[in-house]
Amino acid sequence: MKGSLTDSETIRSLLTRHGFHFSKALGQNFLIDASVPARIADSVLADSGCGVLEIGPGIGCLTAELAKRAGRVLTVEMDRRLEPVLEETLAGEENVEILFSDIMKQDIRTLAGEKLPQPVKLVCANLPYQITTPVLTALAEADCFTRISVMIQKEVAERICAGPGGKDYGAFSLLMQWYFEPELLFTVPPQCFMPRPKVTSAVLRLTRRECPPAQVRDRALLFRVIRAAFNQRRKTLVNALAAGIPELGKENCERILKLCDLDTNIRGEKLYLSDFARISNEIYAFLQRNL
Repeated sequence: MKGSLTDSETIRSLLTRHGFHFSKALGQNFLIDASVPARIADSVLADSGCGVLEIGPGIGCLTAELAKRAGRVLTVEMDRRLEPVLEETLAGEENVEILFSDIMKQDIRTLAGEKLPQPVKLVCANLPYQITTPVLTALAEADCFTRISVMIQKEVAERICAGPGGKDYGAFSLLMQWYFEPELLFTVPPQCFMPRPKVTSAVLRLTRRECPPAQVRDRALLFRVIRAAFNQRRKTLVNALAAGIPELGKENCERILKLCDLDTNIRGEKLYLSDFARISNEIYAFLQRNL
């Protein structure tokens, strides 16, 4: 189409022509800074041997940049009102397929396998803030993406990258760090969007680990331990574990921490992923012996 997909007047004309109105419920904020979609597309390190899953294309400015770099782009949009808009803006992009669906209702691993036959599968997205956590969790658990570059709320990106001891560090930090090595690449201020959001955004790159960062006997148990530790983060880890894994009992929780050479008064927010791995392995051994 004529005109830049990040030019505010072009966007207004396009949306008016198709009778489109922004939805606050869907978190729709379209980029009006041409440098940003190019930088996001560059950050995922796509080439002709890669297939890219994009989530929430909006009017297609990031999609068009990805199409220049990747072998194939599958873009998933849940707002059917954008169908005629995307048909216009992405006309002629032969390596792009648009799927109108809610990504959270898809089997992401199956979808990527069927639609992106390339050996390297990537994700690139400008995610609505309200679905960031469930979407990133689903992408991690799909276990098929080499890299993920997403623009999300800056505070969430900081939380994913956080280390022990800070207020941002929590169960979601550890979940993402189990699967990926996270990097906060750059921030994007509100004035880069139409309409302007009330928060600053950031572009986060998640590079999948070749092997887990720690050895655990039961991964589901590891994350049960982590959730218990942070569900009541003001409590000591002993009390948090006793509440979150009641079959252990407080005395056994104390014994397990001592076996791990940890202070029984420590809180979960002070521990590294490797510490949680040791704790979960001791709990696994205890449960195998006693239940």
